[in-house]
Amino acid sequence: MKLAPEYEKAASILSSNDPPVILAKVDANEEKNRELARQFQVQGFPTIKILRNGGKVVQDYKGPREADDIVDYLKKQSGPATAEIKSADDASALIGKNKVVIVGVFPKFSGEEYENFNALAEKLRSEYDFGHTLDAKYLPRGESSVTGPVVRLFKPFDELFVDSHDFHMEALEKFVAESSVPVVTVFNNDPSNHPFVVKFFDNPNVKAMMFVNFTADNADSLKLKFRESAEQYRQQGVSFLVGDLEASQGAFQYFGLKENQVPLMIIQHNDGKKFLKTNVEPDHIATWLKAYKDGSVEPFKKSEPIPEVNNEPVKVVVADNLQDIVFNSGKNVLLEIYAPWCGHCKKLAPILEEVAVSYQSNPDVIIAKLDATANDIPRETFEVQGYPTVYFRSASGKISQYDGSRTKEDIIDFIEKNRDKADQQESVKDEL
Repeated sequence: MKLAPEYEKAASILSSNDPPVILAKVDANEEKNRELARQFQVQGFPTIKILRNGGKVVQDYKGPREADDIVDYLKKQSGPATAEIKSADDASALIGKNKVVIVGVFPKFSGEEYENFNALAEKLRSEYDFGHTLDAKYLPRGESSVTGPVVRLFKPFDELFVDSHDFHMEALEKFVAESSVPVVTVFNNDPSNHPFVVKFFDNPNVKAMMFVNFTADNADSLKLKFRESAEQYRQQGVSFLVGDLEASQGAFQYFGLKENQVPLMIIQHNDGKKFLKTNVEPDHIATWLKAYKDGSVEPFKKSEPIPEVNNEPVKVVVADNLQDIVFNSGKNVLLEIYAPWCGHCKKLAPILEEVAVSYQSNPDVIIAKLDATANDIPRETFEVQGYPTVYFRSASGKISQYDGSRTKEDIIDFIEKNRDKADQQESVKDEL
């Protein structure tokens, strides 16, 4: 489903809301808007942000994508961050079967604990529903004996609810972050699991994933052993997910995996580094995870095959020849990092071809391209927040990002200003 028409429909409805809720849009690929995209840390499209208090508070939109649901969600977002629970019916309406809900129980609606709870609700309102009450007897599951102040997090998995009595803001945020995800998130075709999958990939932990054919004979034993390891490592900054092969095709494409490698485990760090174990047996799981924690597992790198022939004007770079062409060739290299589906990349392609043709007689300059959807890139070197992203590495190793106009003349001018000339390159070679 396309978001744009649903977003426009929701904008029309919400413009007449009292008070109005304003929906706006920005083309982050236009040059004049790129700084704004960087300011809001836009790393993919579409990205939706919620701005409050004149832009002083910025939150990621994590709501639905259909017009009527967008309207309901944003109307709720414009109201109080936490709802008072005055009856069992209020509690039943708030605490659904398939979502995480956070409720504060207080002896009175004042004091530091109550204020901190409200601050937490305001900060996390786009992710969770919050409620507050003076009497725990209204809450489900017969909890009339609970006395405040206490925060109770209801969830549709594992132990179903968990309490915290620590009302310091940092402790509250940590409590919600750790308690609102399953020990093992399930990635399948059940839509009720989708919010937890999104939260799994959004969290800052190392991510340990196992992909299995859920109908295979050994699926249950694999999942059981994986959960046992998850219980062991979950307090050590590692989150766990088990995905059904049928539902995980997008993940397979993203990681560059193949179905004949299933069952498999893959661990991903936030810097993009990955570790892979294929054709896993149940008794491999704990051993391999221990070896990973001990630092004895080598990283895995996603790469297309190195082209056997690479004689077009614009050279093809893949992860496995990135070092050779960009870093170790001793050349001045302009590298486009692109996605095949990106319209702006398609417009840039013939322009880069012209630039490359202009430099064909100059062996010191290489124009190259890398498909970021099929190859890992070193994130510590190349920051990519959208496509196309263009970097230049001089022969002497200076790296700079190109943010100028996407014209042949301007790109050539940028290369000429930043490249090392032949005599400079000889000096660099002498130093090496």
